[in-house]
Amino acid sequence: MKVLVAVKRVVDYNVKVRVKADNSGVDLANVKMSMNPFCEIAVEEAVRLKEKGVATEIVVVTIGPTTAQEQLRTALALGADRAVLVESAEELTSLAVAKLLKAVVDKEQPQLVILGKQAIDSDNNQTGQMLAALSGYPQGTFASRVEVTGDKVAVTREIDGGLQTVSLSLPAIVTTDLRLNEPRYASLPNIMKAKKKPLEVLTPDALGVSTASTNKTLKVEAPAARSAGIKVKSVAELVEKLKNEAKVI
Repeated sequence: MKVLVAVKRVVDYNVKVRVKADNSGVDLANVKMSMNPFCEIAVEEAVRLKEKGVATEIVVVTIGPTTAQEQLRTALALGADRAVLVESAEELTSLAVAKLLKAVVDKEQPQLVILGKQAIDSDNNQTGQMLAALSGYPQGTFASRVEVTGDKVAVTREIDGGLQTVSLSLPAIVTTDLRLNEPRYASLPNIMKAKKKPLEVLTPDALGVSTASTNKTLKVEAPAARSAGIKVKSVAELVEKLKNEAKVI
């Protein structure tokens, strides 16, 4: 079984994000970039499926600039077999990304596609669902457990009322939640081996996909600074402050 894993290059989660002075976007100059944490979980799940003998090949794909090869090499070091970079310097919407992934899915014909449920930069939580709609594949989102049996995959997903398990016919789309697994670290020997694994570079034009967007970012602003909270000694004091200082009641 071939598994396709989509990953994204984002600002490292340990970095304090800064907004550009002209409010045109996030300042990425000299900022550490890493693989999206949810995407790391997706790669780990694919590697575990291969270790169980369920998956035979893992193909990892990302869409972004040439520098995104760094994240693909990381995925290869974690256990993926080969990588595909759809090279684009544009700021792409979730729909454009889903269309490009659909073209890669059509080209690779995987039995299972795994994505992180969302990226920590845009926080949209849209690409997996859009890819499922475009491809016509069944989807299991927010997966906290994945079990493949024959031509079916059982996905346990977290919902407001608890846990829900859905059975999907392969090929299928799965998006990963935090509690699915804990990603491993790449060992030095595997990092060295990853340098020799195949990495294919494609373009949106080569895939026949238009990435033109109808969305335009008008302004990016940092969140307003908040004053420190205080402790109160009684409910009466809390009510008094909410009424006279915060003026919310």
